[in-house]
Amino acid sequence: MGVDRERKFVWSSGDGGQEWDLVTAYGDETMQVLLVEDEGRVADFIWRGLKSEGWSVTVAPDGETGLDLLSRETFDVVILDLILPGVSGQEVCQRMRARKDLTPVLMLTALGKTDDRVAGLRLGADDYLAKPFDFDELLARLEALVRRRNAFKTKDSKADVLSVGPIRFDGQSLEVYCNGALIDLTAKEREVLSLFLTNPGKVLSRERILNAAWGANADPMNNVVDVYIGRLRRKLGEAGDMIGTVRGAGYRLISPP
Repeated sequence: MGVDRERKFVWSSGDGGQEWDLVTAYGDETMQVLLVEDEGRVADFIWRGLKSEGWSVTVAPDGETGLDLLSRETFDVVILDLILPGVSGQEVCQRMRARKDLTPVLMLTALGKTDDRVAGLRLGADDYLAKPFDFDELLARLEALVRRRNAFKTKDSKADVLSVGPIRFDGQSLEVYCNGALIDLTAKEREVLSLFLTNPGKVLSRERILNAAWGANADPMNNVVDVYIGRLRRKLGEAGDMIGTVRGAGYRLISPP
């Protein structure tokens, strides 16, 4: 793994002088998101939400900064606001495609008219989401864009399938099935589940799960592991009972008899 890097942007939200201090730290194995958004509160909301899911977000407060970052760094997906100071989101997207940058783009805007969506898509955007939006929908759309890109890049490779009992995880399509039914999991939930599937029957301490899914710098006093275990159990239904608690030790995935 490469050395983590850090970038900080500070800018005013424009609504009373509130400043937003957004920091992104990322490594080589994390999904890299470029968020081009000038509204500080919106940027902070998206940044915090994606960070909790294990995504790494670099924030650009205007189109020119976004284009500069795209010329120097590689991202898995771009969240691009349509209305930006200086260079508009439409122009950013147009310039990206003109220089053969095929990074998936999710266009984000308060303009929800059909003509606006069509214009953005024709300029090269891959998807469109109107404000106000639900974070779960934003996350699902981003995952779909990344999944499509990865499927295109690895369409000739052999799928990596993990399976224990009724739970099946296709590492290529990133789809999780339980008793044959598709289960909707977030990227971080899939990461935790795959750790269990690759270590069936083994006791995994909270610290190991935390380090594997959130990194060595995660706060060991944080209860995020317990929260995600609870979410996995609920989404897996009856199969959720396969994730057992080992008192004083952690969790273990037990195959059904």
